[in-house]
Amino acid sequence: MKTRFFKNIALFGGLAASLLASSCTGDLDRTPFIEVTSATVYNNPAAYKQAAAKLYAGLALTGQEGPAGKPDLGGIDEGFSSYLRQYWQLQELPTDEAVIAWGDAGLPEMNTMQWSSNNPFVRGLYNRIFYQIAACNEYIREASDAKLSSRGITGTNLTDVKYLRTEARFLRALSYWHALDTFGGNVPFVTEADAIGSTLPKQTNASALFTYIETELKAIEPDMMDARKNEYARADKAAVWMLLAKLYLNAEAAGVGAKYADAATYAKKVIDAGYSLESKYTNLFRTDNNNSKEIVFPVAFDGVHTKTWGGMTFLVHAPVGGSMSAASFGIDGGWGGLRTTKAFVSLFADPSGKTDTRAMFYTDGQKLEIEDLTQFSNGYAISKWKNISSTGAQGSDIVHPDTDFPMFRLADAYLIYAEAAARGAGDRTLALQYVNALRTRAYGNTSGNITAAQLTADFILDERARELYWEGSRRTDLIRFNKYTSATYIWPWKGGIKDGKSVSDFYKIYPIPSTDLTANPNLKQNTGY
Repeated sequence: MKTRFFKNIALFGGLAASLLASSCTGDLDRTPFIEVTSATVYNNPAAYKQAAAKLYAGLALTGQEGPAGKPDLGGIDEGFSSYLRQYWQLQELPTDEAVIAWGDAGLPEMNTMQWSSNNPFVRGLYNRIFYQIAACNEYIREASDAKLSSRGITGTNLTDVKYLRTEARFLRALSYWHALDTFGGNVPFVTEADAIGSTLPKQTNASALFTYIETELKAIEPDMMDARKNEYARADKAAVWMLLAKLYLNAEAAGVGAKYADAATYAKKVIDAGYSLESKYTNLFRTDNNNSKEIVFPVAFDGVHTKTWGGMTFLVHAPVGGSMSAASFGIDGGWGGLRTTKAFVSLFADPSGKTDTRAMFYTDGQKLEIEDLTQFSNGYAISKWKNISSTGAQGSDIVHPDTDFPMFRLADAYLIYAEAAARGAGDRTLALQYVNALRTRAYGNTSGNITAAQLTADFILDERARELYWEGSRRTDLIRFNKYTSATYIWPWKGGIKDGKSVSDFYKIYPIPSTDLTANPNLKQNTGY
């Protein structure tokens, strides 16, 4: 049975909305839906877990009712406002891994890397990030030692709340990392120490935000639950280590210099924490993936209790179209949106004819070439995500999947360590073992294993694509290898033309939305926009 951690959280949506009257952004178009205050909520020890559930649900859900109704954010279609959906789109659509057929205002520009500061999808992720940060800040304020003492929270209740408070700090660090990665760190910065409504937030920068995230994660590490000991879908020490490893892996892009040795150190902590690779790759993307010992930190979904038009509902429905059978995906119908490019397909080419089982392409009625981005039949479809269990059972709801999103998993830790080693900051022999463990799973035997001489950084970039595609890391990976905007790697429709072209380097980060620049005069736009 899946966790029910997200149940009964509607009350806290009203509280979260009300606290955002002076949040990090000035344009969230929010309206409190329920008249509640901290004084009427937090005197009950049980309320702390319910409020923390709202923080975790902030990565998955979009409002108080589900799948739509009383949304967290205004000014955008509620289904589009999903944290996971927006983050995924901004990480995948401007890369070789994904294109989308739909013509919603601002969406085609994601495929062609031609967005502006008025793009509603850029604004959607920005607003969602800072809504989440503001909600975490308020929880941390209300769970301070002083307030817990004044409310008579003691004993086991006190211990539990302190764990939840530390997890709220992790979730805030996660969102600030997303802000660093996507907006270059030039964002408003607020913590629980800033009084609500006192002043407009000041703008930080990449170096300062990197240091804050690093310092915060190291500070909370001792107080997190031990790896694999927490309730399912809640963060623990391993989630902290994984986020540190990803932070260090991309340190150069943040302008703070290479930190590959640190990336290797924290990836190794995850590797040594008792996780194990799922025996069958496809099982990681099925409804019972909550049983996997490979997933370090998931965003949890449930067809009954976490209904949303974003999240996994989007990721399961949007790639299904054409001649694809919706029933074989455990859903009532496909949305005919997402496919992939021939550049990504070519990463699986093997002259020897060996089969990599991770290559889940649907080709019947699909063209490899994308002549027209708006036609679902242009580009191979991908069948990675399903609302079907590892044993073939349909999910609990044919519209909203039970499948969880593996935000962090062991295979990524293997590849982080391997990349660090390929760059001279780890044990190459151990790195080779990790990479070949993934390839043995992918090929079903050792026929796809590589040699020590083949273990290069560029190979790892391609292997990350093969292993982690459509899991929200491709844009970040391409930037780290200087292949995202440059002419060193071209894919179809990059830069807005069919054969692809290089684009200006300022597209490596997204613009601060024009609406927030207007609302907060402390902010300056990212270069180039």
